Amino acid sequence: MIFLKNPFLEVKNVTMDYKEEGHEFEVLKNISFSVSKGEFVCVVGASGCGKSTLLRLIAGLEKPAKGTVLFEGKQVEAENPKVAMVFQNFALLPWMTVVQNVSLGLEAAGMAKDEQKKIAMRYVDLVGLSGFENAYPRELSGGMKQRVGLARALAINPKLLCMDEPFSALDALTAENLRREVLNLWQDKIFPPDSVVMVTHSIEEAVYMADRILVLSKPPAKIIATLKISLPRPRNRKSREFYHDVDKVYSLIT
Repeated sequence: MIFLKNPFLEVKNVTMDYKEEGHEFEVLKNISFSVSKGEFVCVVGASGCGKSTLLRLIAGLEKPAKGTVLFEGKQVEAENPKVAMVFQNFALLPWMTVVQNVSLGLEAAGMAKDEQKKIAMRYVDLVGLSGFENAYPRELSGGMKQRVGLARALAINPKLLCMDEPFSALDALTAENLRREVLNLWQDKIFPPDSVVMVTHSIEEAVYMADRILVLSKPPAKIIATLKISLPRPRNRKSREFYHDVDKVYSLIT
């Protein structure tokens, strides 16, 4: 396992289990890895192997049964404003407008209403939703809803962005456009975040976006491989080198 000097994020010997109807089952077993500042890391593995559980632990939404998750040397907590999450199912409040949904994290932080709206509008514009700030989720397409989720996460100015299959519910063209936009935002140091950890079922998506890919085994999941993706950006999906890396990851999972 590769450990980095001065890691941004550290996952140390994390084990996670659940109890259901009197039975206990282990989802993650002794997971350890590090993420450095400025890295884009993807987590892949078979369906049901615990990828989303691992991401929720990193975001502080759940606590591990054993082990620790450290962000900038401190234990991750759910209220940490420097770690944000983008969910697969959008997780928007249907009775709130776009700008109100984007403002949720800012409101929780106790920010004044005028400042909330100013920052929220900045990120609504950044993700291409100008003109829709007063729309409700029912009036938006799937791609627009995910843009709202992304704007909400970015509005709190996170250093680490966690993304749980953010493009899986979208049509192919919308997903491709959002992938490029997320990469552009991450590479533009004017905007947050510094680092990204993303869970995906798509091996091609992982190779297209990641600096490193962590491959999980079937549950109880362990990290069975860490692959560095050294292809120059923007990446050519039709190149021989791209398909070579895709095949390498695919063979590890299957």
